[in-house]
Amino acid sequence: MDKVYVLGGLRSHIGLKNGIFKNIPAEILASKLLSKLQEKYAKLHFDEIIGGNAVGTGGNITRLAALEAGFSEELPCLTVDVQCASGAVAIELAYAKLRSGLADVIVAGGFESSSMQPTRVYHSSDPRYTPEGFQVAQFSPETNSPLAMLEGAERTAQQAGIGRQELEKFTLRSHRLARAAQEQQVFAPFLVSLFNSTRDEGIRPHMNERLVARMPLLLGPGTSLTAATSCLINDGAAFVILANASYVAKAGIKPLAEIIGAADGGVDPKRSPLGALTVGEKVLRKAGLRMDEMTAVEYNEAFAVISALFARRYPALLPRYNQWGGALAYGHPYGASGAILLLHLLAELAAHKAGYGLMSIAGAGGMGTALLLKKV
Repeated sequence: MDKVYVLGGLRSHIGLKNGIFKNIPAEILASKLLSKLQEKYAKLHFDEIIGGNAVGTGGNITRLAALEAGFSEELPCLTVDVQCASGAVAIELAYAKLRSGLADVIVAGGFESSSMQPTRVYHSSDPRYTPEGFQVAQFSPETNSPLAMLEGAERTAQQAGIGRQELEKFTLRSHRLARAAQEQQVFAPFLVSLFNSTRDEGIRPHMNERLVARMPLLLGPGTSLTAATSCLINDGAAFVILANASYVAKAGIKPLAEIIGAADGGVDPKRSPLGALTVGEKVLRKAGLRMDEMTAVEYNEAFAVISALFARRYPALLPRYNQWGGALAYGHPYGASGAILLLHLLAELAAHKAGYGLMSIAGAGGMGTALLLKKV
């Protein structure tokens, strides 16, 4: 089995739903980023593109994006849908293909347009049919609620005894760190402007305790989650370039990091936020490493309960966790989020100039995917 390295990557700014990318179809947003990637890494020959997409129009939308970007018709493309974990699974699949020798260089990541998410309609003979249709798929046999993810996060918080004030601490932390990253241009090497975008729209420079305290409860009295402690709905795209050791040696390229492990996991679909923590620990066990050996940890902060649970389990390691903020500030463009996490992890490892990095993301239906990196 060959070693696999990350050579680089790019991401768009992250737009709010009906924000900077409101009129841009997902495949067009992805195509523009893929074009930028091709320009930046013009000397590389790509063998395949694997893209995650959760709420697009369906079909092999990654292939459509690649053709829109002007890639050769001979270039194979694959689209992955594991909802929130789609981009991470796309990278994991690329890693497996490169390890096995099926390819030398693969572009992997994902893209999303929540702004242009289509409404679907069940067949009229399906008991779930309603004339107005639906936008959220069914993730668990027990429920077809369009709020299943939010309800799962609330259930997880209540069962762990995590209240509103504990959750809000992580919202404030995330915005504070993301604002600092924005001011210091931490992610500049990986950021590109598309359609005249200038910034990640979700970061609020004036987020404070008084503001989060005024947010209404999303699920009514007796609950904890608010719009501040749940991620926003977003548009965005992100891709990374992976290559095996044979290609890296032959091309004389200096990689940014080595992927040294990957894992998938499943948990109770009614408590899907647990997927991030469960699979993060699983990939560490497989590699024979501990959390305290990680230089940087990036978990997709779709809900503040994920960060609260991490902090409870590893209180001494919180300074290494989402060091420049998480999805509570940046947002969560589902299919793109896995690649965004990886790019943020690369920036953190570059700042430290050494060490291990862990990224993990939960997926709807009680799924989770994690990747383990080593700075080279």
